[in-house]
Amino acid sequence: SGLVHVKNPHLDSMEEDVLYHLDLGTRTHNLPAMFGDIKFVCVGGSPNRMRAFAQFMHKELGLAGDGEDLADICAGTDRYVMYRAGPVLSISHGMGIPSISIVLHELIKLLHHAKCRDVTIIRIGTSGGLGIEAGSVVITDTAVDSSFKPRFEQVVLDDVVVRSTELDKDLMEELLACSKEIPDFPTLVGHTMCTYDFYEGQGRLDGALCSFSSEKKLEYLKRAYDAGVRNIEMESTAFAALCGLCGLKGESSHTPAL
Repeated sequence: SGLVHVKNPHLDSMEEDVLYHLDLGTRTHNLPAMFGDIKFVCVGGSPNRMRAFAQFMHKELGLAGDGEDLADICAGTDRYVMYRAGPVLSISHGMGIPSISIVLHELIKLLHHAKCRDVTIIRIGTSGGLGIEAGSVVITDTAVDSSFKPRFEQVVLDDVVVRSTELDKDLMEELLACSKEIPDFPTLVGHTMCTYDFYEGQGRLDGALCSFSSEKKLEYLKRAYDAGVRNIEMESTAFAALCGLCGLKGESSHTPAL
């Protein structure tokens, strides 16, 4: 049907669903009227970047005004920002799996309550490149963990739950085809490795702690490259798992930083 699904039977018995970190709720806001025609959601880590993206989309879509006065829909909270440009939502998710997990739970419920259909969600942002030219755009074909496996492991109560990180292949191909029209940015498809940490988890030598040698780091990164990894970040496995379970057509694209 194209609807966004929630996999939580407890929601049906709740008189009100409060989306705490978005400053929205089913009793306080008419979510179908506010968001029912949303077709695209773009999420990224930085609040300023997502505001700039919303302004860019406002201009590209030829909407009235210059986009400078776009209102933050989540202004009542300091956790995330959300801007709207026509059928496009632009939302920040912070850094790391815990932060993106919170916003995705509430975003998915928002789209469900608003009765949105056929929504495409794309994560955009920077990442660490692996064996590729800095400034390239990596379109994720598979999100993998630090063992190069396509899975998202989460502890639920005292159980370890493993979920698939499969992304939408048709959307991946569509984004790759679109990239051919933009010659300024080298674009490739590859695995994206998701870690739980920016420093040791990604093999950096400049953190407050470092428990490995530079030789061990290079050996690990070579194994990652040989396994198909082309960039490293901290959100992709959770993003892929939640989107897939709830029927969202999702994809992730990143620009490796210098």
